[in-house]
Amino acid sequence: MKFHIATIGAALAVTLVAQANAQVTEVPFYFPVAVGGPITKLIDQFATDFNKDNPTIKVAPIYAGSYQDTIVKALTAHKAGTPPVASVLLSTDTFTLIDEDAIVPIDTFVKSADDKAWLGGFYKAFLQNGQIGGKTWGVPFQRSTVVLYWNKEAFKEAGLDPSKAPQTWSEMTSMSQKLTKKDAAGKVTQYGVQIPSSGFPYWLFQGLTTENDVILANDAGNQTRFDDPKVIEALQYWVDLSKKHGVHPSGVVEWGTTPKDFMEKKVAMIWTTTGNLTNIRSNAKFDFGVAMLPQGKKRGSPTGGGNFFIFKKATPAQQEAAFKFAKWLTQPERAAQWGIETGYVAVSPAAWDTPALKKYASEYPPASVARDQLQYAVAELSTHDNQRVTKALNDGLQAALTGSKTPEAAMKDAQREAERLLRSYK
Repeated sequence: MKFHIATIGAALAVTLVAQANAQVTEVPFYFPVAVGGPITKLIDQFATDFNKDNPTIKVAPIYAGSYQDTIVKALTAHKAGTPPVASVLLSTDTFTLIDEDAIVPIDTFVKSADDKAWLGGFYKAFLQNGQIGGKTWGVPFQRSTVVLYWNKEAFKEAGLDPSKAPQTWSEMTSMSQKLTKKDAAGKVTQYGVQIPSSGFPYWLFQGLTTENDVILANDAGNQTRFDDPKVIEALQYWVDLSKKHGVHPSGVVEWGTTPKDFMEKKVAMIWTTTGNLTNIRSNAKFDFGVAMLPQGKKRGSPTGGGNFFIFKKATPAQQEAAFKFAKWLTQPERAAQWGIETGYVAVSPAAWDTPALKKYASEYPPASVARDQLQYAVAELSTHDNQRVTKALNDGLQAALTGSKTPEAAMKDAQREAERLLRSYK
């Protein structure tokens, strides 16, 4: 009899453990690692902490490579019927994800007053790319703007005020002329300025077009303006920095090595993401500053970076779990920690009101520059068939920068290709 009761007890224990395990909702979470730094450690820690707070959910981060790699993997998995439950992808992928019927609107899960307050709490500039057709398809997480970094020591050496970054395009050109150094053979050893043109050329270019008071695409994502005279004028300015003034490296400049070129003093000023701030702060052996981009006709920068998306083919339980994780991840204290440890912009005013971020921003003012620039920010270029439309523009930009086409011909060709790609979405 004793043996029989023990056996039943053991069987019951096994059943209870099995039920407990069965009730754990798995949330595979694709995350892009595109910018250097201890980002994977931080995401792993977030997942561990969340899982501890929510024992019935298991978020499992999957590091999928660059943003481009991540969307390809996510959509391939979606088509194969095994999509991630959630993913951080470029905010500009929203049209593509909707067209592929891959994601569900976040509004679906917003039910309580607390949910509504949370969704309304993000910076409006960061919501622009994720809100289409009256619905919110993705919420901001890993977000940025383009900023200018300058080497204060190089400024001092060139007889420039090290506390002042260029405020206008013409100032950036004239300062770059003073900052460009050559050796005895006439070879440039330090360029004045560098705007990368590989990886995300369209994004850096949007800094120039926004400042020249022109928007590259309509809100519906089915019409581009690549051949607008103001767009051509902005590209001419970029080309002139190297071709006419000799203050910028010629040809295609690598996105990935731009921060390194800055830290190795090969260039005195760079345009790159605020997401590189912590990396540069940790590794630069000289005093540097961070500034808003200089103005052309006006100030401006595109927003950039990744939104949190929930996939359509996940089970309802998985989707609810992913929503819970999205809310948890973007709470003010966590958004503040993410901003401090990575350099990305904390995505809500409430995050900037936390004691931790207030202290950090007062001790390290450059951290606030990207946030302050949000008042001049525009949505990042995003259209239907976004990857191919963006590629048409990138190819045109690189053709102009390498000198194989004039800015005008390059932009007219890019516009023709974009119109061909977008015809069916009109």
